Amino acid sequence: MKGALALALVLAAAAACGGPSGGTAPPAASPPPVPHASLPDGRAIALEVARTPEQLAQGLMFRASMPADVGMVFLFEKAGPQSFWMKNCHFPLDMVFLLADGTVTALLENVPPCAQDPCPSYPAGADADTVLELNAGIARAAGVTVGQKVAFSGVPGR
Repeated sequence: MKGALALALVLAAAAACGGPSGGTAPPAASPPPVPHASLPDGRAIALEVARTPEQLAQGLMFRASMPADVGMVFLFEKAGPQSFWMKNCHFPLDMVFLLADGTVTALLENVPPCAQDPCPSYPAGADADTVLELNAGIARAAGVTVGQKVAFSGVPGR
């Protein structure tokens, strides 16, 4: 009798903790997607997103390097002429200027770090509301050219 009572108590407790009917646990919440860009050759680049005034001003300054499969995307509220400089950046970059739909409007390759003040500015020469910075050489290796599209995932408004 004691064994049957103990078994009944265990089964009752299991039923009480089993969650929704059917005995299955609710699905775990999915983590937010990691922002990334898909380049024309299909390679995926994990992205750091800069969109606040502080993030836009800081960019990649004071970093010694960046992994080959990582980039930074700068998001602006509206398309217009964008110009970047390499102050306090310690490695060369490719700068891909785009529209929100991912169309490449301009490309600057192998932009060198600033050697001394005043640092030069690098204007796009075409309107853009999105700028993708990659390690130098990645844009060419991935086949990025003006007029192509870069697909974004997990990037707000892109």
